[in-house]
Amino acid sequence: MHESLIKTGLAIVNKASNAIIASIDEASFPNLKAMLKPREHDGLRTFYFTTNTSSRRVKHYLKNRKASIYFYDSRLFQGIMLKGEMEVLQDQPTKDWIWRDGDEVYYSKGATDEDYCVLKFTTSSCRIYGNFKSDDFEV
Repeated sequence: MHESLIKTGLAIVNKASNAIIASIDEASFPNLKAMLKPREHDGLRTFYFTTNTSSRRVKHYLKNRKASIYFYDSRLFQGIMLKGEMEVLQDQPTKDWIWRDGDEVYYSKGATDEDYCVLKFTTSSCRIYGNFKSDDFEV
């Protein structure tokens, strides 16, 4: 059963055109934000997003790494929530790896832009919903 949950979860992630990420603010409230789908991911274990270093979300993650991400398939009414920790990566090799042609629209100075960083999410647990039930599992 565990393997089928992972397979279903990966199908949801791979079909998603965006993701919802959550951070915890200074008053301990969750904050949600829609993001473009991750640039890279390693199964359900790690996910890499791009964002502005100056963003509110980065400020949250630098103070509290607890995070979650959610992917969904509205057509099949399925979703997967991943809980874990988000790291803010600003090293040049990672920024170069995640950089894509066209990113200059957002970061005019290219991959070396100080307002460009990478968010790395590492999963600790998952909850998947589909077929009118939910299941928890770890990867």
